[in-house]
Amino acid sequence: MAEAVDEVVARGPEVVFVPRSRAVEGVRAYGLIVGMWLRSTMAYRASFVMTTFGNFAVTAFDFVAILLMFSHVDALGGYTLPEIALLYGASGTAFGLADLLMGSMDRLGRRVRDGTLDTLLVRPVPVLAQVAADRFALRRLGRVSQGLLVLGCALVTLDVDWTVAKVVLVPLMVVSGAGIFAAVFVAGAAFQFVAQDASQVQNSFTYGGATLLQYPPTIFATDLVRGVTFVVPLAFVNWLPSLYVLGRDYPLGLPDWVAFLPPLVAGGCGALAGWAWRAGLRAYRSTGS
Repeated sequence: MAEAVDEVVARGPEVVFVPRSRAVEGVRAYGLIVGMWLRSTMAYRASFVMTTFGNFAVTAFDFVAILLMFSHVDALGGYTLPEIALLYGASGTAFGLADLLMGSMDRLGRRVRDGTLDTLLVRPVPVLAQVAADRFALRRLGRVSQGLLVLGCALVTLDVDWTVAKVVLVPLMVVSGAGIFAAVFVAGAAFQFVAQDASQVQNSFTYGGATLLQYPPTIFATDLVRGVTFVVPLAFVNWLPSLYVLGRDYPLGLPDWVAFLPPLVAGGCGALAGWAWRAGLRAYRSTGS
């Protein structure tokens, strides 16, 4: 990959080259590519409004199914409807943000198979930024808005003894959860350098993980709860922080302070995903055609 283009700065009679970091260059490139797709989307505003509403409606059916269940029961796994709505809203919003920003990563396998990834490698821009911003779909705001709507309703209806820590934890949970899901998107894309046709494997951890987190941990087997806590730490997206907000006991005998670990978990997942991405990119050998 080409290095980031240096920035030329004039200081009196001298011209100084200030190297840009890869991270800064990547964010700048991501923003430029996203801006291009946004202009393309806004050229057909009626289509954008309809597809965004469609995205909102389709994702809302998941919560409708939960409402139908609660028309026959008073609690699910010991959790009331407002408590389930908190889990659903936090998971849906966090995943929606990650899907909006990084959802295009699942197309990497197709690029590897048909060789179009090669065109990204010759550009002086980080490949990760190009892949993540490719075909940026603003219609995914429908999922984000639907998750925020359910989350807002849950926070209004819940009978919670609010403290400063709990108030701060709610937005922290959503932002950190988005970071964890984004790391899973990148790690799944890195795996596609090897498997090439593994988008559904990636989706099982992203879309499947988001669906899993909509329900309380009490209805799942202990081994599954251990897996999404210590192996693929999706439990830090909403389960563990939400249990602190709700004042409920933690699964697996975990202490209360783990509710405040999501930012650290998101950072660790991001670092591991970045390492996996760089390893996969170094191992890429094109299609040979």
